[in-house]
Amino acid sequence: MKLLVVGGGAREHALVWKLASSPLVEELYAAPGNPGMAALADCVPIRADAIVELADFAESLRIDLTVVGPELPLVLGIRDEFERRNLLLVGPSRRAAEVEGSKAFTKLLCQKYGIPTATGEVVASRQQAERAVQQLGLPVVLKADGLAAGKGVLVCRTAEELEEALVRFFDQREFAAAGERVVVEECLAGEEVSFLVLTDGRSVWPLPAARDYKRLKDGDEGPNTGGMGAFSPAPLPREVASQILTHVIYPALQALAQEGRPYQGILYAGLMLTPEGPKLLEFNCRLGDPETQVVLPRLDGDLVPVLLQAARGELASPGVSVIRQAAACVVVASRGYPQASETGDPISGIEEAQELGALVFHAGTAVRDGRVVTAGGRVLSLVGTGPTLREAVELAYRAVSRVAFAGMQFRRDVGRGFY
Repeated sequence: MKLLVVGGGAREHALVWKLASSPLVEELYAAPGNPGMAALADCVPIRADAIVELADFAESLRIDLTVVGPELPLVLGIRDEFERRNLLLVGPSRRAAEVEGSKAFTKLLCQKYGIPTATGEVVASRQQAERAVQQLGLPVVLKADGLAAGKGVLVCRTAEELEEALVRFFDQREFAAAGERVVVEECLAGEEVSFLVLTDGRSVWPLPAARDYKRLKDGDEGPNTGGMGAFSPAPLPREVASQILTHVIYPALQALAQEGRPYQGILYAGLMLTPEGPKLLEFNCRLGDPETQVVLPRLDGDLVPVLLQAARGELASPGVSVIRQAAACVVVASRGYPQASETGDPISGIEEAQELGALVFHAGTAVRDGRVVTAGGRVLSLVGTGPTLREAVELAYRAVSRVAFAGMQFRRDVGRGFY
């Protein structure tokens, strides 16, 4: 079989790493890929959001299955373009991907169909936002409606933080078109969990639960990021997982089908485990990053047949068991992230980290003059695995200690406090 992975980050590197182990795969391509993927796949210089060019490439090579990592090509309609050419792709249509492409759409969908979520309101002006905050009270959360690379969510616990958020959203228009509408909602308290499923629109296969770290600094301080670390398994009792499936996942799939937006692919639910039960924080239309980096190492067996079943609308028994081990991922980021990241700094220690037994997934890297250098905000995902979470975390941080580049920043509390 010929497979194509769309994307160029650590999530896609993890996907390439997993798919390359399948005996069914004869040719593996990544677009655009990155230096870490180059040892496992042929990297082709096509941007992830260039959906027509990607379809042309897949058609010309007769690609048997395409797996999409990032959200943007899905929101732009890559599934629709591939379907028009009878090409198999794992991922939702443009209309179904609106669960991530528009937080306002998802909030209204949840309210319409009774899916448990934070109380909130969709607003389009500062005045409307202020009225919504008066009704909800502090703390509140303001979310940009559109895609904002994981940075369009501002938690406001004080009047000063609220004023700063209102200025950024409505006066400075920091989030441009993504912030034309804003979801104002209550700030839920509890433990967060990432719950991902693979679905063909009817049948569902839950992936191992994970927990991620969105804030830049230890103790959940600092600005929101695309994700600074993750671990799996997350502390999720079986009965709570059943509640999530019963009250969130299945109702959402049924609601989307009823709205004429049948969903196929990965559905990611970010949830808060509250005293009243699990409540939805957000849906994503793809695998999480960095959750993918800790979920895939825990899957035992060939993932390709399962992805094919989902793409064909024939998802049955997945046949992929979960290894009874833990995985922990620490993201190392460049100086200035998540604002204006500095790039071009040489990276040392990657091979030394791998020699420890850690997995090293590239994200924002490039090769210049024969050296691997920083080329983005989140640079590497360093993943440790082990029989226990403690051992996985310790291996991940030993790997971090081997890697170095100017201005490197990372969290030191990933997984700690959960063992």
